[in-house]
Amino acid sequence: MPSKKPTASIIKKVLITVLDPELGVSIVDLGLIYDITITDGAAIVTMTLTTLGCPLFQTIESEVREKILAIPGVESVEVKLTFTPPWDPSRMSEKAKAELGME
Repeated sequence: MPSKKPTASIIKKVLITVLDPELGVSIVDLGLIYDITITDGAAIVTMTLTTLGCPLFQTIESEVREKILAIPGVESVEVKLTFTPPWDPSRMSEKAKAELGME
């Protein structure tokens, strides 16, 4: 039986388990993931942070890489940091807003 190829959807499901260290909320639910592509086993994740110069980016980036590399068929991970467009609370899921008491 052939192995299932990794997809952006599979990667996104794994990234839901990565929590923002300060807020304790999934980086996916916070709306920090802008784009996920995977080509021939190479995953590229374009993401942002809630604040410019967040000192915890390396912590988040390490966990993102570790979790994605654990997916069968993923051979490399590149995490691209962008602030265009800048993050704002409207990118958050209803779940994240509820967890942070913003409803």
